[in-house]
Amino acid sequence: MSALPATSREWHLVSRPHGWPVASDFALREVPVPQPAEGRILVRNLHFSVDPYMRGRMNDVKSYVPPFKLDHPMDGGAVGEVVASNAEGFAVGDHVLHGLGWREYAHVPAQHATKVDPEIAPLSTYLGVLGMPGLTAYAGLFETASFKEGDAVFVSGAAGAVGSQVGQLARLKGASRVIGSAGSDEKVKFLVEELGFDAAFNYKDGPVKDQLREAAPDGIDVYFDNVGGEHLEAAISSLNVHGRAAICGMIAQYNDTEPVPGPRNMALIIGKRLRLQGVLVGDHYGLQDRFVQEVGGWLRSGELKYRETLVEGVENGVEAFLGLLRGDNTGKMIVTLTR
Repeated sequence: MSALPATSREWHLVSRPHGWPVASDFALREVPVPQPAEGRILVRNLHFSVDPYMRGRMNDVKSYVPPFKLDHPMDGGAVGEVVASNAEGFAVGDHVLHGLGWREYAHVPAQHATKVDPEIAPLSTYLGVLGMPGLTAYAGLFETASFKEGDAVFVSGAAGAVGSQVGQLARLKGASRVIGSAGSDEKVKFLVEELGFDAAFNYKDGPVKDQLREAAPDGIDVYFDNVGGEHLEAAISSLNVHGRAAICGMIAQYNDTEPVPGPRNMALIIGKRLRLQGVLVGDHYGLQDRFVQEVGGWLRSGELKYRETLVEGVENGVEAFLGLLRGDNTGKMIVTLTR
């Protein structure tokens, strides 16, 4: 067995953000690298994920996932190479997906690691298009929003990891029209010219309600919400009778310090018989095999495209996360580690 490094760097949350997180809420700390205990493996992380839901975990509130502990390493999706193993079924050199990101080396219980094959797809894709964001898109569109062929679909945050996949899945499954919103003209161009959206708009250019009505004059049947706020209100106005909305995220208000008023047009839900339902990927792991088979096929054929925004170095992990909250990324935001 090759010698292991004596120390590893990992990000700790040291204070709970009030509003927008700042760099001083986090600390990059050096810790010893242990030999793996029985039933564990030691993984050198090659990529780790930063995701919008992590902002909620920085608050000390009860939610569907426990909050990060202060002065402890944060966690999240990561993929890496096994460098030492004390667990049956895992050998040095194996590549694994696991949940102990935000660090260079991870001491992972074997039952919480899944082998992945870099020959099938680049390792980073297991954190994005073939990972949790991809399954979120797949389950949210097909299960939660009950998409059917011929539906007109609107996706907010459409240039992000989840939204960019939702729009393409809808198109591949026969949507009559796919509309996306994003926060820059460059992203709007990406949606239409590279991903095949029928229409897209920059939500900073004017009221979302007006831009959506222009992009979808016949209304929409499905809304996939990654943003909340003004977007949700606009979608309720444009949804047709028996329309469905999958509520996946509300990044527009994650850093608000005061309660956010709900949509002012919720009475429309009654007359239109709308269904608005939240989606959590953890409820849908039963779809995993079908998802990988179907989406993997579209990736190999080139019918499904993806974009990643890679930030190099564990020391830039927090800046990558803050950039994600600002909307700096196109597609999946990933921290790739070099040492």
